[in-house]
Amino acid sequence: MHSRVKELRTERGLSQQALAVALGVSRQTINAIETGRYDPSLTLAVHLARHFGSTVEEVFDVDA
Repeated sequence: MHSRVKELRTERGLSQQALAVALGVSRQTINAIETGRYDPSLTLAVHLARHFGSTVEEVFDVDA
């Protein structure tokens, strides 16, 4: 699954740590999502999308 998390995070000037704190997860979790080593739970995917003011489909591409 492809994610736009890194792109959205950097556009807003957020560090991985800052995003992790905002979502209540570890920095390592954010890094793993950005590098494609971890597919987030549905709950986390929704929280990420809401944080960026987007839909889950705009943040994650399951066909990639």
